[in-house]
Amino acid sequence: MDENKKQGRYSRIYRQLEELVPKSDNPISRMATVIAVLHHKMECFFWIGFYLLNDGRLLVGPYQGPVACQELAKDKGVCWAAINQKEAIVVPDVHQFPGHIACDSRSKSEVVVPLYDTTGNLIGVLDIDSKDYNSFDEVDAKELARILKLIMK
Repeated sequence: MDENKKQGRYSRIYRQLEELVPKSDNPISRMATVIAVLHHKMECFFWIGFYLLNDGRLLVGPYQGPVACQELAKDKGVCWAAINQKEAIVVPDVHQFPGHIACDSRSKSEVVVPLYDTTGNLIGVLDIDSKDYNSFDEVDAKELARILKLIMK
């Protein structure tokens, strides 16, 4: 998808989520709503979900797509890299990423965005996989980070 089309799509999704997310004060319900909207509005999103920190472990949260890894090995893969670096990571080809964790071999590219609570503590990540190479860029990272701020308002 070209950059202008993608930006427009994210703007429309953001406006929709601004209406939907505040209907619940529960962060897990808000996460599930965000996942459902993004999964159905962005055709290249093969798998989308949250991995949440729990006592030093990274465990799967709300998601849509094929069955997920329930726990990600400590300090391995893109999700842990995003947590350790405290920044979004865009991976054009997951097979080139050192220590990539393949929960589903059909995944080819990935974007992972940190999720923070209202006090600024890192509590997990939004993880999105695509069956195609080079599906994600900085537009995705920036717009997804903006959407995540709706969850913890």
